[in-house]
Amino acid sequence: MAASGYSDLREKLKSMTPHRDDYENKCVDETSNGKHRKRKHRESDDDEYEHSDDSTDLREQEARRVRSSIQQKTIFTPEECALIEKKIDEVVAQAEAGHYREHTVDRAPLRNKYFFGEGYTYGAQLEKRGPGQERLYRKGEVDEIPSWVHELVINRLVTNGVIPEGFVNSAVINDYQPGGCIVSHVDPLHIFDRPIVSVSFFSDSALCFGCRFQFKPIRVSEPVFVLPVRRGSVTVLSGYAADDITHCIRPQDIKERRAVIILRKTRPDAPRLGSDSSLRASLAQKPGRLKAKRSHRKADPDAAHRPRVLEMDKEENRRPSLSRHRHSITSENYRRRGQDYDKEQESSGRKVKMRRH
Repeated sequence: MAASGYSDLREKLKSMTPHRDDYENKCVDETSNGKHRKRKHRESDDDEYEHSDDSTDLREQEARRVRSSIQQKTIFTPEECALIEKKIDEVVAQAEAGHYREHTVDRAPLRNKYFFGEGYTYGAQLEKRGPGQERLYRKGEVDEIPSWVHELVINRLVTNGVIPEGFVNSAVINDYQPGGCIVSHVDPLHIFDRPIVSVSFFSDSALCFGCRFQFKPIRVSEPVFVLPVRRGSVTVLSGYAADDITHCIRPQDIKERRAVIILRKTRPDAPRLGSDSSLRASLAQKPGRLKAKRSHRKADPDAAHRPRVLEMDKEENRRPSLSRHRHSITSENYRRRGQDYDKEQESSGRKVKMRRH
């Protein structure tokens, strides 16, 4: 220490960083005003903030496109909702008693789906996964649309000019328990005509657009657009909202039991399962009637849209990074899995047995 001319190590360190005092004095001068301090803090991140501003503008434009292609009406009174909700409970009871055809009911954790009129399969049951691979079941493999759906729901929508008479030939009831969800998806374009009409019951919730899901634990990215859906409200998706951006139900938006009746029309050229399908052979081995307490592991027609873990994200308040491809019809990870699966089939030269989830 004596040889170097410094009696205190702090003096030596200070002499090695002479610019430090100048920098601190400069900051003191420029931060005497709070506004200047905020601007000074951002100078080193100009590129990041400029990109963030651009992303925000794009998201706002996309949100406007989504909103402009959605119609919403409140048609059903609380009394009418109560009557329809009682009918939904009867559907649940009938399913638990095993009174419906097998493909009418699809069970998933915290969400049950009931197909009427037309049902379709996708996901793990398909020999080749991915958008465009979905197929309608053969005629008669799901139960007909209940008369009460026509009388209490469809006829009201026709009377109010929401849909034309004779439009609906597919009705699906999704029954969510608290924390339930359905991951981001687009209703298959080759299966269903537009618009997509849904009516909400039991409680209020939200429909989110442009989210991306991650799992273990489940977490959802920030939506491009959030649409509140009230009990008794009718939501009509067409155009951009139906075709060009995904929609989902997040776990955090289902705080109470909620049910939705989705009313659609299948395209006349929509593909159906053929008698030579390997899927048909596997399904033929299953019992013809639905058991009252059938495990969700045996019901896979909805596996492509089924989250593997349905627990609330412990860090749901964290803001994940923005994606530049929110409006893509399928997620990047989903496409990669499909590509990896195809490559594995080609390289092995044999049929790969798919693992059930």
